[in-house]
Amino acid sequence: MNIEETYDIVIVGAGHAGCEAALATARMGMETIMFTVSLDSVALMPCNPNIGGSSKGHLVREIDALGGEMGKNIDKTFIQSKMLNVSKGPAVHSLRAQADKYEYTKQMRMTLQAEPRLTLRQAEVTELIVEDGKVTGVKTNSGAVYHAKAVVLCTGVYLKAMCIYGDTITYTGPNGLMAANHLSDSMTESGIPVRRFKTGTPPRIDRNSIDFSKMSEQKGDDRIQPFSFTNKEEDITRDQISCWLTYTGEETHNIIKENIDRSPLFSGVIKGTGPRYCPSIEDKVMKFPDKDRHQLFIEPEGEYTSEMYLDGMSSSLPEDVQYKMVHSVPGLENAKIVRPAYAIEYDCISATDLKPSLEFKAVAGLFSAGQINGSSGYEEAGAQGLIAGINAARLLQGKDPIVLSRSDGYIGVLIDDLVTKETFEPYRMMTSRAEYRLLLRQDNADLRLTDIGHEVGLIDEERYAKFCEKRNQINSEIARLKEAMVGANKKTQEFLASHDSSPIHTAVSIADLIRRPELSYEIVEDLDTERPDLELDREVVEQINIYLKYEGYIDRQQSQVEHFIKMESKKIPADIDYSKVKNLRIEARQKLEKVRPESIGQASRISGVSPADVTMLMLYLNI
Repeated sequence: MNIEETYDIVIVGAGHAGCEAALATARMGMETIMFTVSLDSVALMPCNPNIGGSSKGHLVREIDALGGEMGKNIDKTFIQSKMLNVSKGPAVHSLRAQADKYEYTKQMRMTLQAEPRLTLRQAEVTELIVEDGKVTGVKTNSGAVYHAKAVVLCTGVYLKAMCIYGDTITYTGPNGLMAANHLSDSMTESGIPVRRFKTGTPPRIDRNSIDFSKMSEQKGDDRIQPFSFTNKEEDITRDQISCWLTYTGEETHNIIKENIDRSPLFSGVIKGTGPRYCPSIEDKVMKFPDKDRHQLFIEPEGEYTSEMYLDGMSSSLPEDVQYKMVHSVPGLENAKIVRPAYAIEYDCISATDLKPSLEFKAVAGLFSAGQINGSSGYEEAGAQGLIAGINAARLLQGKDPIVLSRSDGYIGVLIDDLVTKETFEPYRMMTSRAEYRLLLRQDNADLRLTDIGHEVGLIDEERYAKFCEKRNQINSEIARLKEAMVGANKKTQEFLASHDSSPIHTAVSIADLIRRPELSYEIVEDLDTERPDLELDREVVEQINIYLKYEGYIDRQQSQVEHFIKMESKKIPADIDYSKVKNLRIEARQKLEKVRPESIGQASRISGVSPADVTMLMLYLNI
């Protein structure tokens, strides 16, 4: 007799999307069950051993500000921390941490198992149960049925997964874990088309076989910046483990060129589309022949393993070519490969089949998050998982979904790009995709999103009270600094001269002085005689400095956001018949029909819909 159980929500997959989705639904009061093909794969890092990086660090801090888990988990398990792009403006500063990937998995699994309303189950989900256009549960490979009011698909790269290097093909997921070979068919039967994408990973090598004397040591920052707003530097400080930098050279590139016909990527064996911004080494060598070398970062996979990750050498070349290629790199002449590089193909969907809430248009109550949506990266997956989980729970609560706009956060940009713009390759978040990036900095993610996290029930009262106190301190101190004046007296002029700052000729506010590049809130303390006897946290001081120094640019971008919000507020009826809109081009009509945008703003971002088409649409709707 087959098992039948009932839950509020089913999560399919326990990767980074699945973990965030499951924790969100359970913490919002939903009885949740999460399925995985292997409990050993919970929050698995099958590729790069790090969290964050350019733009991805923004996503992690936004996940944390909303009440997600990724930031807390990497703070527990990092082995090196670094703030990237510090030579540039604060808009592009991004935190990146090397993880002990085994400890990361362990700690996340412990967090999941401690959640009272969450059940973990090892089983392959093979079938969606859909009745009258609504999902009502799932079935596993054993025939067991799990009824639910909502289902979130977080299948990662496991759907009909196929790992490839050279002539070696294994029908498994990453790290030899079992693939999910049946769910894709059930999705197709439910009216959800699938397509094929590809990603890859580099070889891992034995640390004991590396000559580090031929490489440049890459140390972590002296000051450790936590990912989670709940942590302070002193809470997570530790001795850090170095990474190392080396380069490919002419010999490496010649080996690749001589064997390019043996690459399944070029021979046609691999059918899936790979990521543009994380190409394989053979892709880089063939597409950029003018480059005489490429960076390789040698990164530890963890604190208690000798495996090292060759960041920058993703490949699907045969094993013998991989050895030659690795041995041609300075410092790796005698390196031993522990795990060969491979490419992995998998089924995924077009996210234009989703609403901005990440619920499928074709199947009510069915949500989707992570690499199944055509994205790449742990951080992109975690962000989508959190939003999908929140909205699955809110659906059951009878509440409107949470939809972050492009002016709310990088998560809003990520999801809007996925559901609005057709992506024909794995999508990767980048700072250049965020048009309001001066407002969407990693340092102010809590100021932008913690209110929402509290509203949905993922930020508790104690944390929210501390956040409100921080926000009040920032606002009140900025207001005071704009009113606090200093005169053009001898003391002031001597102070300015001592800091290579030009003299003043009339009284100015302390805020005006802080705006000078060479001065800051900390430096002008001696002139600020009315400063309150209160030691502000470093995060508060940081916000004061950034706001005052960039106030003009921030105000200008805020006015752009107001125009954006106006366009987003012009809603399009869900039942609109685009065939009745006069003077729409055929391409625009087809794209609008497929995406079914919810607002004029979203319609204007659809590839193939011109400003003239948007004007025709607005005239038709009389808005």
